[in-house]
Amino acid sequence: MPATAFCLHALGSSSEEFALLHDRLEGTLDLVGIDLPGFGTSPATSGRTVEDMVELVERAIGRSGATEWALVGHSMGGKVAAIVADRTVSGANGLFGLRGVVLLAASPRSPEPMGEDRRQAMLDWTAAGHIDTDHAGEFVDANTAAPLPHDRLRSALYDVERADPEAWRAWLERGSREDWSDDTTNPVPALVLAGAEDGDLGPSAQQELVLTHWSNGAFAIVPGAAHLLPWEQPDDVAERIRDFWVRRATNGPVVPAEHARVIASPRVSATTRGALAVRALADDPDAEPRVLSRAQLDTLRAVADVVVPQSGDRTVDVALRVDAQLADGAGDGWRPDGLPSDLEAYRAALDELAAAGAVDGALAAIEDGSHQPRGSLTVDQLAAWAEDAAVDLAKQWLAHPATMAAIDYDGYANGGDGVRKHGFQLLGAGQREAWEAGAPAPAPGAAPSASAGTDTDTEAAR
Repeated sequence: MPATAFCLHALGSSSEEFALLHDRLEGTLDLVGIDLPGFGTSPATSGRTVEDMVELVERAIGRSGATEWALVGHSMGGKVAAIVADRTVSGANGLFGLRGVVLLAASPRSPEPMGEDRRQAMLDWTAAGHIDTDHAGEFVDANTAAPLPHDRLRSALYDVERADPEAWRAWLERGSREDWSDDTTNPVPALVLAGAEDGDLGPSAQQELVLTHWSNGAFAIVPGAAHLLPWEQPDDVAERIRDFWVRRATNGPVVPAEHARVIASPRVSATTRGALAVRALADDPDAEPRVLSRAQLDTLRAVADVVVPQSGDRTVDVALRVDAQLADGAGDGWRPDGLPSDLEAYRAALDELAAAGAVDGALAAIEDGSHQPRGSLTVDQLAAWAEDAAVDLAKQWLAHPATMAAIDYDGYANGGDGVRKHGFQLLGAGQREAWEAGAPAPAPGAAPSASAGTDTDTEAAR
């Protein structure tokens, strides 16, 4: 069964704008459109701010029960999609299973670039209480590179005309001006597409204002299109989405649905859920190593095949993740005595293994002490490194939530963020005795009673 892609439309549009993409992506992704407040069939009373839109989308995703999903955001919907993605990888919104994001001529997290004269003209269109056909036609013409086929034009015009005037004004006056940007980048694989003939949200804006917020983002320009990409070039857009999804989002293991639902539940803290969400992302098959050479990374992958053999075609690139660990200085803090720094040891040992030929045979010889070093590391140092590297590789494999599911581990579901945070009641000095005596427990953070004493055995367990 294909994963679900939740599609968020542009200003003056609706979920109907994804109908052509839905047909073309059948079998790859199941596109589900969401009407944002005041557009399509969604009443404006459901909210007019960006936060209102974000919460509406998060509720829809939560109700769907999807455990492997993507976001597709067009223009206004692109800003909403980016914020939902940020909140998902932080664990804040209680969702899990996001594997990729597609942004079509997206409005950025920062205020949208727009000439004030044009903004005011579009606001004036609602003076009569609705947007008439002429103004709808003006809007569509200004956002397309060439006239649309009749059936597509009719659908696009209908969406503009039925837009709620208050929702239209709310986006132009407030939503497009809201600033949700910060200095962080989102690690979810992202595809950013721009219409070659788009104006304010064209190629330059997408690269400078949108792409920079995605550490695993790819960018492409769609020729023969301006701003209404799903209506203008559905074949081209669908093919780019299909290629992105297959190449970047489906080459890692999937967390089984029942475990994904546990991770998304209140039994898991937001911090833990966010960490697991990032670990569950597919590794980029085209990623360059950050601190190892390409040859050293390939050798480490060969070591990983011996240490942590994986079956199937959706595996964890544990070697690439160890390279990232080395780059971040994020080891476990324990190092075998006598080894140089972690990075120096890895580089020297991997060069040694590459020179030795078959990695599995060389590892066996290192383990039994029969290998004769050719480089800077001694026999004992190589043996110590091999043991340390095996731990690192196994740790990266075990840290993946799909592996946790495979070994039926659910220790992360230890209480969530409520009173039973991390699986324990908040204990304080003397509180145990009060509970055992049948008295109500003091509130977390309350000062102990005069008779509490100083029994350190019952201090806060977190």
